[in-house]
Amino acid sequence: MTEANNPVLITGAGLIGCETARLLSARGQACVVFDHGTPKSDLSAMPGVTFQQGDITDMAALAALFEEGQFDAVIHTAAMLSNGLRAEPVQGLNVNIIGTAQLLDLAARHGIRRFVQASSATVVYAGFGSFDASPIPEDCALSLVSQRPPSLYALTKVTCEHLALHWRATSGLSTVSLRFAAVLGGESDPPSSVPGHLMNRLIAAARAGGTHLLDDPLFYWDKEEEFVDLRDCARAMLCALDAPSPAQGVYFVAGPQGHTLEEFAACVAASHGDFTLEVPPHSPVGFAGFPHPRPAQSSRIAAQRELGFTARHTLDDTLRHWWS
Repeated sequence: MTEANNPVLITGAGLIGCETARLLSARGQACVVFDHGTPKSDLSAMPGVTFQQGDITDMAALAALFEEGQFDAVIHTAAMLSNGLRAEPVQGLNVNIIGTAQLLDLAARHGIRRFVQASSATVVYAGFGSFDASPIPEDCALSLVSQRPPSLYALTKVTCEHLALHWRATSGLSTVSLRFAAVLGGESDPPSSVPGHLMNRLIAAARAGGTHLLDDPLFYWDKEEEFVDLRDCARAMLCALDAPSPAQGVYFVAGPQGHTLEEFAACVAASHGDFTLEVPPHSPVGFAGFPHPRPAQSSRIAAQRELGFTARHTLDDTLRHWWS
């Protein structure tokens, strides 16, 4: 069995993994960051943080890592994102689904205290056309066929949520899945996510001034959409790590409020320069190319009640901190 002063394993040296490592380091908790590539952040400068290169699809390497590490907990952020899944779907499924299953199995065998993984709010986007204006609960109803996951990325994320719940039920492993809204922030250049590309494009438009045509359908949306600051994502990871009894096991993590595209552009203009945003005529659409606009906010009740988490950072604060 592990002990509370043993290190935490973080899979994935991306934005959320590295920001979570910073918070663990700041509170004096050691961690090992495991990734197949070279991290962009300087992990070696963080006290108590070490980096180990490896692949989560390599079961032998993972088994050796768990034998040597004597970890207290696992924070799982390693995954292929939408662009990678579109380019290499079979490899992406292997990384996101089989890699997660191997981690869950090893965590259960080694008596890991808590397994926390990054999921995505997109797992419920297929239901947006039928939801009413009530806050969307984690355990919302979705039709198995007509409201199946709308992308390979969402498919892998909802599958991994179910895998975690399965290991929780069959082995007693304490698991938490955090459904993050669209994540903003970080030092990734160039950005690898749709929210990162959107922010860079709008900031460039604000600095140039004049009129900017937002002609990529991935970057505009109708009604409100939810975003979350990277710092809140990392803090939610630690809240999930520390929560005494996360009974529900799956939680939405989103910023303090949703934003229309007009509100979003106005925030960018206020901090980086006045500009006019134009969007081509289109049928009602959701963010990142999803077919339906968001009908309501995600419920934050379970995250507040069971994890003690409430997002702190507004969009204005996010812009000031990451894109000053």
